[in-house]
Amino acid sequence: MSVACHDLSREQLREDEVREADLIAFYVPMHTATRLAIEALPVIRRSNPSAHLCFYGLYAPVNEDYLRRLGAQTILGGEFEEGLLRTAQQLRARRFCSASSQFEIENPGTGRNAPTFSQSEPVISHVRLRFQVPDRTGMPPLARYAHLEHPDGKPRVVGYTEASRGCKHLCRHCPVVPVYQGRFRIIQPEIVLADIRQQVEVGAQHITFGDPDFFNGIRHALRVVMALHQEFPALTYDVTIKVEHLLKHAEHLQTLRDTGCLFVTTAVESLDDRTLALLEKGHTRVDFLRVVELFQQTGLTLSPTFVAFTPWTTLGTYCELLEAIAELDLVEQVAPIQLGIRLLIPAGSRLLELAEVRKLVGAFDEAGLVYPWRHSDLRVDELYEQVQRVIQDGLKHRESRRAIFSQVREVAFKMAGHFAAPLPELPLLVSRASIPYLTEPWYC
Repeated sequence: MSVACHDLSREQLREDEVREADLIAFYVPMHTATRLAIEALPVIRRSNPSAHLCFYGLYAPVNEDYLRRLGAQTILGGEFEEGLLRTAQQLRARRFCSASSQFEIENPGTGRNAPTFSQSEPVISHVRLRFQVPDRTGMPPLARYAHLEHPDGKPRVVGYTEASRGCKHLCRHCPVVPVYQGRFRIIQPEIVLADIRQQVEVGAQHITFGDPDFFNGIRHALRVVMALHQEFPALTYDVTIKVEHLLKHAEHLQTLRDTGCLFVTTAVESLDDRTLALLEKGHTRVDFLRVVELFQQTGLTLSPTFVAFTPWTTLGTYCELLEAIAELDLVEQVAPIQLGIRLLIPAGSRLLELAEVRKLVGAFDEAGLVYPWRHSDLRVDELYEQVQRVIQDGLKHRESRRAIFSQVREVAFKMAGHFAAPLPELPLLVSRASIPYLTEPWYC
């Protein structure tokens, strides 16, 4: 059984390989990845109409009905590896049987037909797997992906791995929740380390851990990073951890720092306590302020992310968010795109449990993979559009984070009818030159 890998975010689809495939499987761990896969379907169907189509990953089961109407025959979510392997094996067996049946047609008498295929694997699996080291053969080189802007001024090649999947928490807006429902699964430490090892061998100088929450299993997480640092003392990494876990396990922030962690991403989402409660984030504004203080004391870089535009955002709360970012000296630590993220409501979202959200959303937009919504205050939607233009233009012209932030702030204050005073001249607790960040921060 041979496998060819295509990364549609980095390379053109190779139609010659598509035409030869019996099985074409799309990995859809994110909203953007799913959209890319769907965009490629017409070419794939035209090149190889008989290929078996499979979608696997986080966004596959929640969009099952739509994907099947597009031609998907197998949908796999959660712990998908066994299901994907068995699907490939069944297809190979079917091909063998079909070839045998074709031979027997020429030698009549058996009356047997070629078998048909129907999905026997569960759409969502929570089985506990013994993982194998990922085989990245055929993928584009790491240098073609995002790199790390390091404090020493030398860009670093970035690798990616996961130490766990799923999440113990049930945040309403999170796409992990409909699939894992509060479960999480660890990946054996020796597998994680072997995956990192093979990426270091091909040039990785920094590792991004893609776990939804690296501290879901605190002992497992610490075991991985301590072993990592022992084997690769010069290798740096970054992780994503919930605000509440950063507080609960504050004593381990120093361990992260001492084992090579350059920064921690945390999904703050909002500084409005009502919005945080509706999202069931598990933290408050005060909790976040405490985390900022802890990171300043520890010397770790905090990289907060936000869902700046929600149905509960007002012109006032948006301006308050910007002021808080400035006053906490976080302007350089917040990627510009985070100032313009609008709440996505995908299929299966727990946000639909809220009556006010159900009244707000329109019919499900299958092509967009979301429930569309409009803000009750049209000025907020207009602000969102203006902020998006400022961010896109700033990134296009490679303006600094501080310059983009200042322009966003000016637009927001003007919309709210306030005067935007110059950014406060606070002592820089962490200079911009010492703040590490990825050149392509993911967010959905």
